[in-house]
Amino acid sequence: MPQDAYTLRHIARELDAALAGGKVNKIIQPSRDEIDILLYAGGKTRKLLLNTNASFARAIISDAPRTAPDTAPNFCMLLRKHLSGATLTGVKQEGFERILSFTFDCVNEFSRAERILYAEIMGKYSNLVLTENGIICGALKVSSLQENFKRVLFPGVRYAFPEKQDKADPSDLSALKERLAAFGGGDVAEFLFSNLAGLALPTCRQIAKKITGEHADAFGENAAKWAQRIQDFIFSDEISPAVERDGKGEAKDFYARFEGGTMYDSVLAAADAYYIERESKKDFSEKKRRLEGLLLSRRKKEEKKLALLCEREHACADMEKNRLYGELITANIYALHKGADACEVVNYYDESANTVRIPLEKTLDPAQNAQKYYKKYNKQKRTLAAIAPQKQEALSDLDYTESMLFSLARAENALDLAEIEEELRGTGLLPPIKSKGAKAQNIPFRTFTIGKFRIFAGRNNVQNDRLLREAAPSDIWLHTQKYHSSHVLIRTESRKLPNEVLLAAAEICAYFSDAKAGNKVPVDYCERRFVKKPPKAKAGFVNYTDYKTILVDPDRHAELET
Repeated sequence: MPQDAYTLRHIARELDAALAGGKVNKIIQPSRDEIDILLYAGGKTRKLLLNTNASFARAIISDAPRTAPDTAPNFCMLLRKHLSGATLTGVKQEGFERILSFTFDCVNEFSRAERILYAEIMGKYSNLVLTENGIICGALKVSSLQENFKRVLFPGVRYAFPEKQDKADPSDLSALKERLAAFGGGDVAEFLFSNLAGLALPTCRQIAKKITGEHADAFGENAAKWAQRIQDFIFSDEISPAVERDGKGEAKDFYARFEGGTMYDSVLAAADAYYIERESKKDFSEKKRRLEGLLLSRRKKEEKKLALLCEREHACADMEKNRLYGELITANIYALHKGADACEVVNYYDESANTVRIPLEKTLDPAQNAQKYYKKYNKQKRTLAAIAPQKQEALSDLDYTESMLFSLARAENALDLAEIEEELRGTGLLPPIKSKGAKAQNIPFRTFTIGKFRIFAGRNNVQNDRLLREAAPSDIWLHTQKYHSSHVLIRTESRKLPNEVLLAAAEICAYFSDAKAGNKVPVDYCERRFVKKPPKAKAGFVNYTDYKTILVDPDRHAELET
């Protein structure tokens, strides 16, 4: 839900209680739309996160990790110049607007000044503006007179609040009563949203549900009563912060007052949990889409390369015919003469001794015509010899790319993407990154437990190789037959393997495969000692022998996952 004026009223109160008196220690700008201000307040360091992204605009306290760029952008440098070491004296909401003002007491060796940072939380119009004595020092998003004649946001210009909408201010009881008197019945939430300033539609639905019901007749003479009740709800200090979740358990919305959902101690905590989850989901989707684009582009190139090789191979389809023509001309050279455009000779390779017509070059004598066919045959023979390994390599590369696309399609969270990125860096599709500090720990396999046995499934090709390296010779290794799939391993510890454990592992293997949507999927299994990785083979590629096959229906067995 956008942080509307109703929600920001509670957020401003909580921010003021938590941060007032805090001293600015550090300011970073991790992205184009976000400023993070670290303050030492209440005996600990807190991070004030101010975001102006159209979809994630907010002002909250957050512990979400952020990375500062090597070079600070201009607005970040401006804030550091004017606010470093300053004391935050207070946070308040400007009227009943979607604007928070952060007042700083800025003292240095030579001067003292009060500066105000305005956070305008207004969807796509969100912005951060720093002022001193009402004059703009700088803005995150600058607009000049040429760009916006109604409101200029430029250093040296007096700061002015955005132009008010043609809606009633809920704090003005008479204006609120006048608007409600015009209600002719129907959807209360839609009416409130269209007529009251500073309220988002989800908030209006909460008000309608709590105060009047979702649908109502005209208020008429009762407009004053309903106006008072609505105003009391909006300006009450009562809160029950919660994150609303959908049927899949994913964050759908957050509210300052909500019955149900996941409850939190404060509106700030609910907002932070909601935005962290939504941003993580967005970042995951964007990263997955970017990696998929790289792999699809690579697959397209490999398919084009394979098509060209097949085309060249097809052009050599008449190789044996050229050899035959050369031999037949040579065998009948005594009966041929220069100047003929064709000859018809007996094909002594044919059991029926049928004749064959051979085209000739009039300008060449019989010997030269025979040499022409031999040269063409030898050239095609060399071409086929050169194409064969190239085609095999192209098929192998294409299959490997398909396996990476399979791993990417099965990725469910950021952990699943991390090693896929590493694998892509190994192939050169992503640039290598300079190692900073200790090497990151290995990402865990998908792990399942049934009885006293543990089952492991690789998330990608890199994990499939690691799973193989860490397995004991007597462990059972599984892979779908003729389908891309995760490598699955049953840790036997030299114990007899129950049939139900093998069946469950095979079903898990089939689930994490290209045959997930099918049934009766063939899954091969054997002891780890019969699985070999060829030298210099690509990640995830192995050869195996002494295997058996079991037919199963795919099943994730989420109840066994640990």
